[in-house]
Amino acid sequence: MTLASTQTAPAPRRAGGVRALWAGNPQAVVQRGLIAARSSSWVVVLSGFFEPVFYLASMGIGLGALVGDVQTSAGVAVSYAAFIAPALLAVSAMNGAIYDSTWNVFFKLNYGKLYEGMLATSLGPLDVALGEILYALLRGLVYATGFLTIMQILGLNLAPTAILAIPAVLLIAFGFASLGMAITSYMKTFQHMDWINFVLLPMFLFSSTLYPITVYPEVVQWIVKAFPLWHGVELIRGFTTGAMSPDVGWHILYYVVMIVVGLVFTTRRLRTLFLD
Repeated sequence: MTLASTQTAPAPRRAGGVRALWAGNPQAVVQRGLIAARSSSWVVVLSGFFEPVFYLASMGIGLGALVGDVQTSAGVAVSYAAFIAPALLAVSAMNGAIYDSTWNVFFKLNYGKLYEGMLATSLGPLDVALGEILYALLRGLVYATGFLTIMQILGLNLAPTAILAIPAVLLIAFGFASLGMAITSYMKTFQHMDWINFVLLPMFLFSSTLYPITVYPEVVQWIVKAFPLWHGVELIRGFTTGAMSPDVGWHILYYVVMIVVGLVFTTRRLRTLFLD
């Protein structure tokens, strides 16, 4: 027996186009996440739900008594609480999706070596990416349903179309999660994660969440309209107030593009890291 024959052969590179990327089993990743969640702290999970509720109580109800009515981009005057409530729902979807697709993914990718183990099975990188994102969407669905219930109790859902805010929240979370996971796959240290908060904070403050976009000069308005969160805020606000603009289709298309771009880059990055 020669020395070459005793050496461990390298893992074969996957080939075969789509089959190399997709095994059709993202639910296995979701199931693993649900099992792991049983041992996690429910206080941490619930904090994501109460954050927008506290904002709504302090600013929407408290400050809203001083502000009065606010005009939406569609030209409809609503109470301040009804104005910021859908925006807070969009922010909650963004924050939850980003947390799951950045910090959690970063640890699993660089320290837990979880994806390396997953991709050693029949799962492909697209299975892993979709599975992680779908797991994040489950938590987003719980948050959205609970917050919409509170809005309904407080009389802040002004139209029957408010029920459409739930799929809108899932679309927003899907967009941020897929793009967040793609960006995280390129990060090497925890210090790189600070850039995420550096980007999220301006989006939260300026994306027509707490006041109308018309308060800005026209040049600044165009910059704000490039933010993904602004599209989510306008989409959900249109559904909850019933004042939907013709731009609804563009808002949806914006997130569809985010999802496609995020999935493509995440899939390619995972394959490059662990399979090629």
